[in-house]
Amino acid sequence: MKSGAAHLLALIKEIALLSLLLAAPASAQGHKLNNVDLCDGKDRTSPDLQIIGCTALIKSGSTTAQVRASAHNNRGNALVDIGRYDLAIHDYNESIKLNPQFAKAFNNRGVAFKKRGDFDSAVNDFNEAVKIDPNYTHAFVNRGEVYLGKGDYAQALKDFDEAIRLQPSVGSLWNERCWTHTLAGDLQTAIDDCNESLRLEPNNAATFDSRALAYLKLGQWTSAIADYDAALRLNPKLPTALYGRGFARTKAGDIKRGKADMAAGKSGDENVATEFARYGLQ
Repeated sequence: MKSGAAHLLALIKEIALLSLLLAAPASAQGHKLNNVDLCDGKDRTSPDLQIIGCTALIKSGSTTAQVRASAHNNRGNALVDIGRYDLAIHDYNESIKLNPQFAKAFNNRGVAFKKRGDFDSAVNDFNEAVKIDPNYTHAFVNRGEVYLGKGDYAQALKDFDEAIRLQPSVGSLWNERCWTHTLAGDLQTAIDDCNESLRLEPNNAATFDSRALAYLKLGQWTSAIADYDAALRLNPKLPTALYGRGFARTKAGDIKRGKADMAAGKSGDENVATEFARYGLQ
Protein backbone atom coordinates (compact mmCIF):
# COMPACT_ATOMS: atom_id res chain seq x y z
CA MET A 1 0.00 0.00 0.00
CA LYS A 2 1.34 3.42 -0.91
CA SER A 3 1.97 6.00 1.80
CA GLY A 4 -0.13 9.17 1.76
CA ALA A 5 2.70 11.25 0.31
CA ALA A 6 3.52 8.66 -2.35
CA HIS A 7 -0.14 8.35 -3.32
CA LEU A 8 -0.44 12.13 -3.61
CA LEU A 9 2.66 12.33 -5.79
CA ALA A 10 1.31 9.58 -8.02
CA LEU A 11 -1.97 11.46 -8.45
CA ILE A 12 -0.16 14.69 -9.36
CA LYS A 13 1.95 12.86 -11.93
CA GLU A 14 -1.13 11.17 -13.37
CA ILE A 15 -2.95 14.49 -13.76
CA ALA A 16 0.09 16.01 -15.46
CA LEU A 17 0.41 13.06 -17.84
CA LEU A 18 -3.31 13.10 -18.60
CA SER A 19 -3.14 16.82 -19.41
CA LEU A 20 -0.21 16.24 -21.78
CA LEU A 21 -1.99 13.39 -23.55
CA LEU A 22 -5.13 15.44 -24.00
CA ALA A 23 -3.31 18.59 -25.09
CA ALA A 24 -1.79 17.13 -28.25
CA PRO A 25 -5.00 16.29 -30.13
CA ALA A 26 -6.67 19.44 -28.85
CA SER A 27 -3.83 21.60 -30.18
CA ALA A 28 -4.11 19.91 -33.54
CA GLN A 29 -7.82 20.76 -33.63
CA GLY A 30 -7.09 24.39 -32.83
CA HIS A 31 -9.89 25.28 -30.38
CA LYS A 32 -11.11 28.90 -30.43
CA LEU A 33 -11.85 29.40 -26.70
CA ASN A 34 -9.25 30.77 -24.27
CA ASN A 35 -8.20 28.87 -21.17
CA VAL A 36 -10.65 30.68 -18.87
CA ASP A 37 -13.57 29.83 -21.16
CA LEU A 38 -12.37 26.26 -21.54
CA CYS A 39 -12.00 25.79 -17.80
CA ASP A 40 -15.42 27.30 -17.14
CA GLY A 41 -16.98 24.88 -19.63
CA LYS A 42 -18.25 27.65 -21.90
CA ASP A 43 -20.16 26.47 -24.97
CA ARG A 44 -20.41 22.98 -23.45
CA THR A 45 -16.68 22.39 -23.57
CA SER A 46 -15.75 18.70 -23.62
CA PRO A 47 -14.15 17.29 -20.44
CA ASP A 48 -10.85 16.87 -22.31
CA LEU A 49 -10.68 20.55 -23.28
CA GLN A 50 -11.87 21.63 -19.85
CA ILE A 51 -9.00 19.70 -18.23
CA ILE A 52 -6.52 21.38 -20.59
CA GLY A 53 -7.88 24.88 -19.90
CA CYS A 54 -7.95 24.40 -16.15
CA THR A 55 -4.45 22.90 -16.08
CA ALA A 56 -3.13 25.94 -17.93
CA LEU A 57 -4.76 28.29 -15.42
CA ILE A 58 -3.45 26.30 -12.45
CA LYS A 59 0.10 26.39 -13.84
CA SER A 60 -0.10 30.10 -14.66
CA GLY A 61 1.69 32.32 -12.18
CA SER A 62 -0.61 35.25 -12.92
CA THR A 63 -3.84 33.86 -11.44
CA THR A 64 -5.19 34.58 -7.96
CA ALA A 65 -5.83 31.95 -5.30
CA GLN A 66 -9.56 32.26 -5.97
CA VAL A 67 -9.08 31.63 -9.69
CA ARG A 68 -6.89 28.62 -8.95
CA ALA A 69 -9.50 27.30 -6.49
CA SER A 70 -12.16 27.55 -9.21
CA ALA A 71 -9.84 25.93 -11.74
CA HIS A 72 -9.14 22.97 -9.47
CA ASN A 73 -12.88 22.61 -8.81
CA ASN A 74 -13.75 22.76 -12.51
CA ARG A 75 -11.00 20.31 -13.45
CA GLY A 76 -12.33 18.03 -10.75
CA ASN A 77 -15.77 18.20 -12.36
CA ALA A 78 -14.29 17.27 -15.74
CA LEU A 79 -12.39 14.37 -14.18
CA VAL A 80 -15.62 13.11 -12.59
CA ASP A 81 -17.23 13.25 -16.04
CA ILE A 82 -14.62 10.80 -17.37
CA GLY A 83 -14.76 8.58 -14.29
CA ARG A 84 -11.40 9.55 -12.74
CA TYR A 85 -12.73 9.95 -9.21
CA ASP A 86 -9.42 9.75 -7.29
CA LEU A 87 -7.91 12.45 -9.48
CA ALA A 88 -11.05 14.56 -9.08
CA ILE A 89 -10.95 14.25 -5.29
CA HIS A 90 -7.32 15.42 -5.33
CA ASP A 91 -8.39 18.53 -7.27
CA TYR A 92 -11.25 19.26 -4.89
CA ASN A 93 -8.81 18.90 -1.97
CA GLU A 94 -6.59 21.53 -3.58
CA SER A 95 -9.57 23.78 -4.24
CA ILE A 96 -10.67 23.60 -0.61
CA LYS A 97 -7.12 24.34 0.61
CA LEU A 98 -7.16 27.51 -1.47
CA ASN A 99 -10.69 28.47 -0.43
CA PRO A 100 -11.94 26.68 2.72
CA GLN A 101 -15.36 28.35 2.34
CA PHE A 102 -15.95 27.06 -1.20
CA ALA A 103 -19.26 25.24 -0.78
CA LYS A 104 -19.29 24.00 -4.38
CA ALA A 105 -15.97 22.23 -3.95
CA PHE A 106 -17.27 20.41 -0.86
CA ASN A 107 -20.45 19.43 -2.69
CA ASN A 108 -18.58 18.27 -5.77
CA ARG A 109 -16.09 16.28 -3.73
CA GLY A 110 -19.07 14.69 -2.04
CA VAL A 111 -20.41 13.67 -5.45
CA ALA A 112 -17.06 12.10 -6.33
CA PHE A 113 -17.02 10.18 -3.02
CA LYS A 114 -20.61 9.08 -3.68
CA LYS A 115 -19.72 7.80 -7.15
CA ARG A 116 -16.73 5.97 -5.67
CA GLY A 117 -18.98 4.31 -3.08
CA ASP A 118 -17.57 6.15 -0.04
CA PHE A 119 -20.94 7.26 1.32
CA ASP A 120 -19.82 8.39 4.77
CA SER A 121 -17.23 10.75 3.28
CA ALA A 122 -19.86 11.98 0.82
CA VAL A 123 -22.30 12.83 3.64
CA ASN A 124 -19.55 14.64 5.55
CA ASP A 125 -18.84 16.83 2.53
CA PHE A 126 -22.51 17.56 1.88
CA ASN A 127 -22.85 18.48 5.57
CA GLU A 128 -20.01 20.98 5.16
CA ALA A 129 -21.49 22.39 1.94
CA VAL A 130 -24.87 23.18 3.54
CA LYS A 131 -23.14 24.51 6.65
CA ILE A 132 -21.31 27.04 4.46
CA ASP A 133 -24.34 27.73 2.27
CA PRO A 134 -27.67 26.85 3.95
CA ASN A 135 -29.49 27.56 0.67
CA TYR A 136 -27.49 25.08 -1.41
CA THR A 137 -30.29 23.00 -2.94
CA HIS A 138 -28.03 20.60 -4.86
CA ALA A 139 -26.14 19.65 -1.70
CA PHE A 140 -29.40 18.81 0.10
CA VAL A 141 -30.51 16.70 -2.87
CA ASN A 142 -27.16 14.92 -3.09
CA ARG A 143 -27.15 14.16 0.64
CA GLY A 144 -30.77 13.00 0.42
CA GLU A 145 -29.88 10.60 -2.38
CA VAL A 146 -27.09 9.09 -0.28
CA TYR A 147 -29.46 8.60 2.66
CA LEU A 148 -32.01 7.11 0.26
CA GLY A 149 -29.42 4.65 -1.05
CA LYS A 150 -28.62 3.64 2.54
CA GLY A 151 -32.31 3.05 3.27
CA ASP A 152 -32.52 5.95 5.73
CA TYR A 153 -35.82 7.29 4.40
CA ALA A 154 -36.46 9.65 7.31
CA GLN A 155 -33.20 11.55 6.75
CA ALA A 156 -33.65 11.49 2.99
CA LEU A 157 -37.13 13.01 3.32
CA LYS A 158 -35.78 15.80 5.54
CA ASP A 159 -33.29 16.74 2.84
CA PHE A 160 -35.84 16.58 0.02
CA ASP A 161 -38.25 18.64 2.15
CA GLU A 162 -35.56 21.30 2.45
CA ALA A 163 -34.75 21.18 -1.26
CA ILE A 164 -38.42 21.67 -2.12
CA ARG A 165 -38.68 24.55 0.36
CA LEU A 166 -35.77 26.23 -1.41
CA GLN A 167 -36.95 25.52 -4.98
CA PRO A 168 -40.64 24.56 -4.95
CA SER A 169 -41.09 25.02 -8.71
CA VAL A 170 -38.57 22.30 -9.69
CA GLY A 171 -40.56 19.22 -10.60
CA SER A 172 -37.69 16.75 -10.27
CA LEU A 173 -37.39 17.57 -6.55
CA TRP A 174 -41.01 16.55 -5.99
CA ASN A 175 -40.25 13.31 -7.83
CA GLU A 176 -37.28 12.63 -5.54
CA ARG A 177 -39.60 12.93 -2.56
CA CYS A 178 -42.33 10.92 -4.31
CA TRP A 179 -39.90 8.07 -4.89
CA THR A 180 -38.71 8.17 -1.28
CA HIS A 181 -42.25 8.10 0.09
CA THR A 182 -42.98 5.15 -2.22
CA LEU A 183 -40.07 3.13 -0.89
CA ALA A 184 -40.99 4.12 2.67
CA GLY A 185 -44.52 2.81 2.11
CA ASP A 186 -46.33 6.16 2.41
CA LEU A 187 -48.03 5.59 -0.93
CA GLN A 188 -50.78 8.21 -1.08
CA THR A 189 -48.34 10.94 -0.04
CA ALA A 190 -46.01 9.64 -2.75
CA ILE A 191 -48.77 9.91 -5.37
CA ASP A 192 -49.56 13.46 -4.23
CA ASP A 193 -45.89 14.44 -4.67
CA CYS A 194 -45.72 12.81 -8.11
CA ASN A 195 -48.89 14.65 -9.11
CA GLU A 196 -47.24 17.96 -8.24
CA SER A 197 -44.06 16.94 -10.05
CA LEU A 198 -46.05 16.20 -13.20
CA ARG A 199 -47.99 19.45 -12.90
CA LEU A 200 -44.66 21.29 -12.96
CA GLU A 201 -42.94 19.03 -15.53
CA PRO A 202 -45.60 17.09 -17.49
CA ASN A 203 -43.16 15.20 -19.72
CA ASN A 204 -40.91 13.54 -17.17
CA ALA A 205 -40.73 9.79 -17.75
CA ALA A 206 -39.04 9.21 -14.39
CA THR A 207 -41.99 10.71 -12.51
CA PHE A 208 -44.54 8.57 -14.35
CA ASP A 209 -42.30 5.60 -13.48
CA SER A 210 -42.26 6.62 -9.80
CA ARG A 211 -46.02 7.08 -9.54
CA ALA A 212 -46.58 3.78 -11.35
CA LEU A 213 -44.56 1.98 -8.67
CA ALA A 214 -46.76 3.52 -5.97
CA TYR A 215 -49.84 2.26 -7.83
CA LEU A 216 -48.20 -1.17 -8.16
CA LYS A 217 -47.61 -1.34 -4.41
CA LEU A 218 -51.26 -0.36 -3.89
CA GLY A 219 -52.39 -3.13 -6.25
CA GLN A 220 -53.99 -0.60 -8.64
CA TRP A 221 -52.96 -2.37 -11.83
CA THR A 222 -54.90 -0.22 -14.32
CA SER A 223 -53.45 3.04 -12.96
CA ALA A 224 -49.96 1.53 -12.89
CA ILE A 225 -50.25 0.38 -16.52
CA ALA A 226 -51.46 3.84 -17.59
CA ASP A 227 -48.45 5.51 -15.95
CA TYR A 228 -45.99 3.00 -17.35
CA ASP A 229 -47.53 3.59 -20.80
CA ALA A 230 -46.93 7.32 -20.34
CA ALA A 231 -43.33 6.74 -19.22
CA LEU A 232 -42.66 4.50 -22.21
CA ARG A 233 -44.09 7.03 -24.66
CA LEU A 234 -41.40 9.41 -23.39
CA ASN A 235 -38.65 6.80 -22.97
CA PRO A 236 -39.52 3.64 -24.93
CA LYS A 237 -36.61 1.58 -23.58
CA LEU A 238 -36.88 2.41 -19.88
CA PRO A 239 -36.28 -1.03 -18.24
CA THR A 240 -38.15 -0.33 -15.00
CA ALA A 241 -41.22 0.86 -16.91
CA LEU A 242 -41.18 -2.17 -19.20
CA TYR A 243 -40.78 -4.60 -16.34
CA GLY A 244 -43.27 -2.78 -14.12
CA ARG A 245 -45.90 -2.69 -16.85
CA GLY A 246 -45.31 -6.38 -17.43
CA PHE A 247 -45.75 -7.05 -13.72
CA ALA A 248 -49.02 -5.07 -13.65
CA ARG A 249 -50.32 -6.74 -16.83
CA THR A 250 -49.57 -10.17 -15.41
CA LYS A 251 -51.40 -9.35 -12.18
CA ALA A 252 -54.34 -8.02 -14.23
CA GLY A 253 -54.53 -11.31 -16.15
CA ASP A 254 -52.83 -10.21 -19.38
CA ILE A 255 -50.22 -12.96 -19.06
CA LYS A 256 -48.83 -13.02 -22.60
CA ARG A 257 -48.18 -9.29 -22.93
CA GLY A 258 -47.07 -9.13 -19.32
CA LYS A 259 -44.37 -11.74 -19.79
CA ALA A 260 -43.21 -10.03 -23.00
CA ASP A 261 -42.85 -6.71 -21.19
CA MET A 262 -40.98 -8.27 -18.28
CA ALA A 263 -38.60 -10.01 -20.68
CA ALA A 264 -37.99 -6.72 -22.50
CA GLY A 265 -37.27 -5.01 -19.20
CA LYS A 266 -34.77 -7.70 -18.19
CA SER A 267 -33.04 -7.45 -21.58
CA GLY A 268 -32.45 -3.76 -20.89
CA ASP A 269 -31.35 -4.30 -17.29
CA GLU A 270 -30.54 -7.79 -16.07
CA ASN A 271 -30.98 -6.67 -12.45
CA VAL A 272 -34.45 -5.15 -12.81
CA ALA A 273 -36.28 -8.21 -11.41
CA THR A 274 -34.04 -8.16 -8.34
CA GLU A 275 -34.76 -4.45 -7.94
CA PHE A 276 -38.52 -5.06 -7.98
CA ALA A 277 -38.12 -7.93 -5.53
CA ARG A 278 -36.51 -5.47 -3.10
CA TYR A 279 -39.68 -3.38 -3.41
CA GLY A 280 -41.71 -6.42 -2.36
CA LEU A 281 -42.96 -7.09 -5.90
CA GLN A 282 -42.21 -10.61 -7.14
